[in-house]
Amino acid sequence: MTVPPEELELAAAFPPAERDRWREMVKGVLRKSGAATDDTPLDEIEGLLTRDSYDAVPIAALYTRGDAPPGRPGLAPYVREVRPDGEGVAGWDVRQRHAHPDPAVTREAILADLENGATSVWLRLGEGGLPVDGLPDALRGVLLDLAPVVLDAGAATAQAAEAFLALAAERGNAAGVSGSLGADPLGLAARTGTAGSPDEAAALAVRCVREFPKLRAITVDATPYHDAGGSDAEDLGAAAAAGVAYLRALTGAGLSVDEAFGQIEFRLAVNADQFSSIAKLRAMRRLWARVAEVSGAADGTSARLHAVTSSAMMTRRDPWVNMLRTTVAAFAAGVGGADAVTVQPFDARIGLPDDFARRIARNTQTLLLEESSLARVVDPAGGSWYAESLTEGLARSAWTWFTEIEKAGGLAAALDSGLVADRLAATWARRRADVARRKAPLTGVSEFPDLTERLPERDAAPAPPGGGLPVVTYAQDFEALRDRSDAHLDATGARPRVFLATLGPIAVHTARASFAANLFQAGGIETVSGAPEEFGTSGAAVACLCSSDRLYEERAADAARVLREAGAVKVWLAGKGTFEGVDANVYAGCDAIGVLETTLHDLGVNE
Repeated sequence: MTVPPEELELAAAFPPAERDRWREMVKGVLRKSGAATDDTPLDEIEGLLTRDSYDAVPIAALYTRGDAPPGRPGLAPYVREVRPDGEGVAGWDVRQRHAHPDPAVTREAILADLENGATSVWLRLGEGGLPVDGLPDALRGVLLDLAPVVLDAGAATAQAAEAFLALAAERGNAAGVSGSLGADPLGLAARTGTAGSPDEAAALAVRCVREFPKLRAITVDATPYHDAGGSDAEDLGAAAAAGVAYLRALTGAGLSVDEAFGQIEFRLAVNADQFSSIAKLRAMRRLWARVAEVSGAADGTSARLHAVTSSAMMTRRDPWVNMLRTTVAAFAAGVGGADAVTVQPFDARIGLPDDFARRIARNTQTLLLEESSLARVVDPAGGSWYAESLTEGLARSAWTWFTEIEKAGGLAAALDSGLVADRLAATWARRRADVARRKAPLTGVSEFPDLTERLPERDAAPAPPGGGLPVVTYAQDFEALRDRSDAHLDATGARPRVFLATLGPIAVHTARASFAANLFQAGGIETVSGAPEEFGTSGAAVACLCSSDRLYEERAADAARVLREAGAVKVWLAGKGTFEGVDANVYAGCDAIGVLETTLHDLGVNE
């Protein structure tokens, strides 16, 4: 029996929720900040809080039932992963990546992973990883019918595939071996500028269908586009274009449409923006379901998704924070319905991971699967008006980009012409500016840096092949400044230093002094503070005034004069306002990279 809300004593104590009432309350807050006025219409209030993603998908402040009605698992539009109802859901494949060039070390690491929670193996072979001839030794003791193996061999794909298939045949378990041969000629073109052979990839797919029924041949790797600074929709559109190109090649080689779809797996990067990552995976299913529909594939054809935590979001500085980033990303992958998940070790930007880093990466997934019971929910994001709306907006943006690539002649032509590179570069420029202005903060790098940190030491990782799309990281500009500071420390015995000239009582200047210290330290610049009169003994050549707006009006000009007379070559002011003797300002949203580069130059720290 359903009890009407008016008969529930608790519910009756509250007025009914109304959108206009919410808007009135928000308007009151925005008036205090100056973002709205008494004359601002109510229907414009939500627009003041709405922001666009890098894909021009609006991110609103409030979502309701009418924004995005949810679908059902296993039914159109197929954004939800197909899973059985009830307890005991299998979860996802815990896939660990290995790239150590020594087969014995790789074998030991693989066995340790498989014995402690990993369920499949991702092997990087050839340039940037394990030599192909070391494959049999690396997989010695691995039961290929129980542990899927995914190859990632780039230009050596054909050689690696032959070695793996020969190993499977030698062990007599061709029918049981699973995983993927990792053929991705378009992905190779994106990474290196030189495409592999679509015909070779198609031939491998035909061989898998005929001789190795549980093995896939094709991996559509979208991480090159992500690693070049691309947005979520740009990754998805390029992935869909690659997938369609492979469908054409596979059906042209004699496979049926359904057989061709069954040979393809997608690899997508997920990052610490959990809602965007959740929507990204769901949108990929939406895109591929549409491709399946127009291709005449069987109803319910769904993309198989391998999610890997983003390389671009990982940092060299304060690498321990990467554990938190990858945990959020892995959570998003699970909620988004990934079939396989790879968590990169926290020290991936430093070198080859050690045993501890691999164990933490494994246990991150084990905790999500076992302790948080994330895999026991059929579709954790399903029914969320925000997640459903974001999924739809992202899918539409990605489809637009996919069709633009197709009109340009397909992904191979779009890579050759520079269409893809130019599009990704424009997106990276916007993201890079947001990072520089700390609108996209990086904990431990652009925010709360630790100048006394001692980084773990790791053996150098083999250099991956290059020559194609650029490889960027979100932290690269701040980390380059920190490198300059470290070099200066090694050369002189001291870090570059800025003096924070505080005015008035502690309660008045603490907030801005803390802000300024955090900003300068993000560039590896040490800060000391005191009254302006103490500048001469500080060992600094640059100063920054820190106080309240009221005290600036009263004392900023005199303080700047004192600093100049004591030898300051540059005087900054924390906050806004123009005062005699003050050269420039630092404030929330300023170009922190520009400020830091200027300061290092003023302090004589060369590139």
